[in-house]
Amino acid sequence: MRILVQKFGGTSVATAEKRASVVSKVSEAVHSGYSPVVVVSAIGRSGDPYATDTFLTMVKAIYPDLPKRELDLLMSCGEVISGTILVSTLNSMGFEAVLFTGGQAGIITDKEFGDARIVRVEPGRILEQLAKGKVVVVTGFQGTTEDGQITTLGRGGSDTTASALGVALDAEAIDIYTDVEGIMTADPRIVKEARTIDTLTYNEICQMAYQGAKVIHPRAVEIAMQRNIPLRIKSTFSSAPGTLVTNLCPDRGVGTDITSDRILTGIAHTPNVTQLRVLTGDAKDQHLTDKRIFKAMALADISVDFISVQPEGVLYTVRDEVASKAVKILQNMGFDPGVVPSCAKVSIVGGGIAGVPGVMADMVEALSDAGVPILQSADSHTTIWVLVHKEDMVTAVQTLHQKFHLGV
Repeated sequence: MRILVQKFGGTSVATAEKRASVVSKVSEAVHSGYSPVVVVSAIGRSGDPYATDTFLTMVKAIYPDLPKRELDLLMSCGEVISGTILVSTLNSMGFEAVLFTGGQAGIITDKEFGDARIVRVEPGRILEQLAKGKVVVVTGFQGTTEDGQITTLGRGGSDTTASALGVALDAEAIDIYTDVEGIMTADPRIVKEARTIDTLTYNEICQMAYQGAKVIHPRAVEIAMQRNIPLRIKSTFSSAPGTLVTNLCPDRGVGTDITSDRILTGIAHTPNVTQLRVLTGDAKDQHLTDKRIFKAMALADISVDFISVQPEGVLYTVRDEVASKAVKILQNMGFDPGVVPSCAKVSIVGGGIAGVPGVMADMVEALSDAGVPILQSADSHTTIWVLVHKEDMVTAVQTLHQKFHLGV
């Protein structure tokens, strides 16, 4: 049995016309000899009647502190609705289709309501239905605990569902369908010259996703990478080949030409972050002071990023919406943090950065020439990050895209 996992986002199932495009992709898979497993997200986005955020707004207006267990029950409804509608659509167009919730599909998670991790997948029910020639539709973003409690998988959970099923079913590929034609060198809303990237490694796409590219969640990539199952990022509404994500590049044909290594893959950005600088002076046990600071953030459920530990203190970023909470915690600990609100992290990503001299120098030169101050920087073997003021974010992304010739 040749299994293909197809995941469709909320915009892909939002209208009857768009669902017809989904059915067309499923039909294409069936006629190509595949047994498709279709993962769906909730219909639409915030403000749409059946979107997850719409449900949350309704209940939080009544009681803002509803326990996470009950929130998960609510948040699982959107995918059930979209899955039922898609099964109805498939059946009306001549396909035998069956719907499973995440739990019914065998997705077992831990008990971390709101951000559960998949422990294992028991795909027996799915395989039984595929053997009968049915199209199996699975609600994304959800699973159940060992004792049957409904959980949700956090941001990007439907991508994670698709990858977990792909691994458990030993699928030939996992197709992630969105409203764009693949992973691009930069956000096309910011850079008109941005182009679709034909192939990426798992590591490159993970870095792009972690640094702000929102086409696929990095957790989904990491799961697919475990079994080297190819990921393909495609558009629901076009026949473009999209972006292939794998460990290996496809065959380039026979010949003696050498393809030069690609230094940079693309530019990613994350807006709306606040920089915090905590000066600890000549603390006797500096490492213990640093530990206290980050432990306090963790206990308050505040995610920290862009961490720089220095002899005189620590520098890090948090999301704008939790910045005031973070500052209050630090003040209660006796610190007087420096605060730079409304920043953005801009990253250049590429598997070829490591060991190549001059990349950071070119980045700094380009931003300096464009009049963009760098507030903080860091690097790894695949990524160089800079923190800039939010009002400079667009200029920074456009400048770096042009500097490194990513549009050609």
